[in-house]
Amino acid sequence: MSAVTAVWRFLVGPPLRARQLAKQQITPVEGLPALSLDALTSVAYGPEAIIAVLAAAGLAALHLVLPVSIAIVVLLAILVFSYRQVIEAYPGGGGTYAVCRANFPPPVGVLAAAALVVDYTLTVAVSIAAGVGSLTSAFPGLRPATVPMCLGILALVTGLNLRGLGDTARAFLLPTMVFIVGLLVVIGIGLIHPLALHTPRQGRPLAPTGGLEAVGVLLVLKAFSAGCSALTGVEAIANGVPLFKEPRVARAKRTETLLGVILGAMLLGLAVLANRWRIGPRSGETVLSQVIAIAVGRSWAYYVMAVTITVVLMLAANTSFGGLPVLTSRLAGDNYLPHLFSLRDERQVFAVGIWTLTGLAGVLLVAVRGQTLSLIPLYAIGVFTAFTLAQSGLVKHWWKTRPAGWRHRAVINGTGAATTGVATVVFLVTKFTAGAWVVVLAVPALITLFARTQAYYARCGRALGLDTIPARPHARPAMVVVPVNGVNRLTQHALAEAISISPRVVAVHVVLEDTGGDAGRARELDRQWADWNPGVPLEILRTEYASVAQPVVAFIDELQARRDDQIIVLIPVAVPHRLRYRFLHNHLEIALTAALRSRPNVIVARVPMPLRIP
Repeated sequence: MSAVTAVWRFLVGPPLRARQLAKQQITPVEGLPALSLDALTSVAYGPEAIIAVLAAAGLAALHLVLPVSIAIVVLLAILVFSYRQVIEAYPGGGGTYAVCRANFPPPVGVLAAAALVVDYTLTVAVSIAAGVGSLTSAFPGLRPATVPMCLGILALVTGLNLRGLGDTARAFLLPTMVFIVGLLVVIGIGLIHPLALHTPRQGRPLAPTGGLEAVGVLLVLKAFSAGCSALTGVEAIANGVPLFKEPRVARAKRTETLLGVILGAMLLGLAVLANRWRIGPRSGETVLSQVIAIAVGRSWAYYVMAVTITVVLMLAANTSFGGLPVLTSRLAGDNYLPHLFSLRDERQVFAVGIWTLTGLAGVLLVAVRGQTLSLIPLYAIGVFTAFTLAQSGLVKHWWKTRPAGWRHRAVINGTGAATTGVATVVFLVTKFTAGAWVVVLAVPALITLFARTQAYYARCGRALGLDTIPARPHARPAMVVVPVNGVNRLTQHALAEAISISPRVVAVHVVLEDTGGDAGRARELDRQWADWNPGVPLEILRTEYASVAQPVVAFIDELQARRDDQIIVLIPVAVPHRLRYRFLHNHLEIALTAALRSRPNVIVARVPMPLRIP
């Protein structure tokens, strides 16, 4: 095992057999940190988004925080109900994509997939940027290192997911439980007996003190849509059903219910406290921070919660790493993405999907310099498009299958589809000029990519005759060509392999015609070859040009023109035991492989020989 391989195995763990896959599958409790952190941590910005919109109409409008939050929790209940049904009806994973693929024409499924890819990428970027933003707010001296810290956290989450979702879930379980239990305790204390109700608040109020704007339907819709950002991530469990231990469906549905109950309790509790204490937006302090400070005071409990919220915000990116690789594997299986996305690596994870998500999120974080406010306008449009499509698909599913109580289910899903559809439209209209236009461009670009990939695979399938039975294969005589640079052990090793393949072998060596030194070396090589007499003829290829590869290619073209042989080119390769020496060898192999890559009916292979240098 090389040093690089040993380090990599240390970081991501040893290979897993297929029967060991259960070790990386998760339980309902582990599903919370693995697939639900995005939704759970949205309480850090969902209620604040509602208050920020309502505050535009003055402090008098803040009494609507509670009814708007109740409406959002009702929608949460509908979504949880819907995705529990998605889990049961489509247990293969893929969530919204699976629903749309089964109930709508293919373009609708592709639209859902594109929207989810955008949402998952933004989830990673927003979560990490929000966590780092929370950290730099507490420690302003770290602000210049915002982008490196974002990329460092992204690398950490990526590394853990390359080990497997089970390891990641167990690593994130403690901070997740501290966050859930701690925030529920804070809300409970606030509801029963707040400890610091009259403590002066930090910062200055940002809401106008008078009623500056009539509270109309549009303002309420904007507040509702803004608060719906707290629902992002609800779909991830349905996308990742194959990641659960058996019985997968029951465990995934249990996790979805747990998420709905915990998130609903948090949203309602925070809304009640914000309404009771007339909390509005303040400079330098979030709504969640104000609630915690009033409930428990600025004691050790406040700072424990502040640090925990920062940590789980950063780790909420893991939701996407659980959902997107499964989705891309489904897309690859349907020929919408390269088939590489459907392959598991040694750790039984869809590594290509993980690396792709890391690359997209990394580019996004660098582009916006790790600033959350630059990402928020893009956020939630993709997932709400998916919400609308999933529930519309379920309405059609019930209409087709018509099980007992299908009308009741269809009404619930139809109501949910209409509500999330309105929220999507409001998002697009109100956030378009603030950056949502990027999503409007990104989704069609992904749809085009998926369509072009599938069209290529369809043409490729026809060219390969995938639906026909080909004629029986016929053997062809093989001619093996071995490029050599002298009489030595490497040449001996390569010729031994060549004559094991075919009795017809020829060695070739290239010399420059106008260089006296090369001509002398060619004569010396001829003499040494005759003395050695390996039983393989040597062809001296003369050229006026500096290229070593082109004369070999021309010789192979000439062989193909003279006879109908299968040409095999075996390139001798020295493999030093130390990595740092390897770039000093095998330059002919690089040039020849590049030159012969596009030659039809030519097999190019390496003949490696270990080289231990004292």
